[in-house]
Amino acid sequence: MDVLSDMLQSVRLTGAVFFDVSANHPMVAETPAMRVVCDKVMPDAEHVIPFHIMLHGRCWAEPIDGSEEPVELNEGDIIIYPRGHAHVFGSDPGQRLAPDLSLYENARQQPLPLTLSLCDSPSPTLHFVCGYLGCDAAPFNPLLDALPAQFVARRPAEGNHIEVDLIENAVRETRMNRPGGSIILTRLSELLFVSVLRRHIELLPEASTGWFAGLSDSNIAKALQLLHERPSHDWTLEELARETGMSRSALAERFSHKVGQTPMKYLTRWRMQLAAQRLRETSEPVSAIAEDAGFQSESAFIRSFKSIVGESPGAWRRKMNGPAALMA
Repeated sequence: MDVLSDMLQSVRLTGAVFFDVSANHPMVAETPAMRVVCDKVMPDAEHVIPFHIMLHGRCWAEPIDGSEEPVELNEGDIIIYPRGHAHVFGSDPGQRLAPDLSLYENARQQPLPLTLSLCDSPSPTLHFVCGYLGCDAAPFNPLLDALPAQFVARRPAEGNHIEVDLIENAVRETRMNRPGGSIILTRLSELLFVSVLRRHIELLPEASTGWFAGLSDSNIAKALQLLHERPSHDWTLEELARETGMSRSALAERFSHKVGQTPMKYLTRWRMQLAAQRLRETSEPVSAIAEDAGFQSESAFIRSFKSIVGESPGAWRRKMNGPAALMA
């Protein structure tokens, strides 16, 4: 499995389209911070990322806190808020309108997506959908740090944006109450996010840094692939450098510059992510998970896990799974 797919699977990426919105100018619609409504839209997700797809028309989007400049969205554009910041859609920059939290209270009690009309006209000039992506944030999700707080994916200048077209068709199907519409939208929203990430990687300038920059560098991508393919292997920097065709010092310097941490530190954090996944999803004893993660002893694994996650594997398992989880 490639590194991006491996990471997305490990952090349990899930998607959902909640609102199908039609409007006319002048228009303003505000989305609250995800910490306010995450338990309503995706109660099982540790972290929630809102996204919006402009299907028809144009408007402006900006975070409420002013941390990013307003951006104009046109047909086929996608905007994502990886940190879950509160933000607003409007006919013009600087508009504000307190969000209607009751929409989120009742959302999961009805078939999705909910159809919202912000105009009285039978011929709206704006059409966009609002969705959410759920994922794990801890112990290790480098995607959240690697993406900007406000991320815009423009419709390609040439060719079709097939994922947006598919979502538009799926929304149309749900309006006709065709079977399977909601699950199609769920899967398409996940596909859309992966497609956006791939385009982001492909368009990164050569001097970029961060996890995605590591994937776009052939040598570092090879090192990441090896670490993901064999996380329990007793890797040394020398062996990893040899398999990537680099010198020890060159790999260490370039990996740290691109990814933001040393190869061995990255490996440890990736092992913790895999171990956390098994702690959550299985009843296997900590000793077996420690051994499979490549640690020489259970105590060494517990120390490492606690230093990264902030609590012991047993405590973390009980918190994630509830009081019925096995004691570790």
